Amino acid sequence: MAFFAHQIRRGFSSSAVRNVVIKQVTIIGGGQMGAGIAQVAASTGHSVTLVDTSDDILKKSIKTIEGSLKRVVKKKFADKPEAGEEFIQKVLKNVSTSTDAGSAVKSSDLVLEAIVENLKIKQDLFSRLDKLAPAHTIFASNTSSLPISDISSTTNRLDRFGGLHFFNPVPMMKLVEVIGTSSTSQETFDSLLNFSKVLGKTPVSCKDTPGFIVNRLFVPYLYEAVRLYERGHGSKEDIDIAMKLGVGYPMGPFELSDYIGLDTIKFIMDGWREMDPDNTLFAPSELMDKLVAEGKLGKKTGEGFYKYK
Repeated sequence: MAFFAHQIRRGFSSSAVRNVVIKQVTIIGGGQMGAGIAQVAASTGHSVTLVDTSDDILKKSIKTIEGSLKRVVKKKFADKPEAGEEFIQKVLKNVSTSTDAGSAVKSSDLVLEAIVENLKIKQDLFSRLDKLAPAHTIFASNTSSLPISDISSTTNRLDRFGGLHFFNPVPMMKLVEVIGTSSTSQETFDSLLNFSKVLGKTPVSCKDTPGFIVNRLFVPYLYEAVRLYERGHGSKEDIDIAMKLGVGYPMGPFELSDYIGLDTIKFIMDGWREMDPDNTLFAPSELMDKLVAEGKLGKKTGEGFYKYK
């Protein structure tokens, strides 16, 4: 059955995408994730176009990349400042910016989206770009929670669509989840795997399931810690200490939830519950709902499970 399914997937593959080597990359979204991906791709010799809605946003993106590169240089070129500066300028030359996504994708081998986690907005974006990008161009999303098959459904390149889920901060985190749908061709999937390796990352293959691998295990873990606390089975402090000292995690679940943002975690879980309401892993938490409703979202608002000065 697996061999039969594989042959069907290959049958849908366009000959235009076979053996594609990704050189020209367009990244839609100049936020923290988009800028991080752009930096890594430019550092490995790719020609990158970073796209966002305004020049002001893109200027901030370039400053973010430059600041991150300076931190890299301090470690890698500590004794060779001139070589370090040369490295920074070489990477920055590989990055151009644009507010016109339609024009940017016309010469792209890969279009990677790293924008807001809103299915309709992502679908509208890819639907428009699908009509403008070359036939060989691969589309990918950096979504952490939405089904790739749903995002790709508004395009006519289902065989050339996959997921590339990077982790924050992108220059530091080695993992990339490479996601294929039932329609993603083997050639496209292999191209995304190879691209991840060229970036110096370690890719893992994922099915198009809610949360893929990392978040599917991670978000329910955070929620179960809250439920444990709600049931009175442990204090926040003790649960955090237990997971740090007993499992070796650098942060406990409550500390980490505050760091990520309770609204972000709740958003992910709410979306999964809508897709699979009977799954007990996706059950809500009254305390989480209460804190988010009160605007206590964690470190970014000064209070979440803990208070911050």
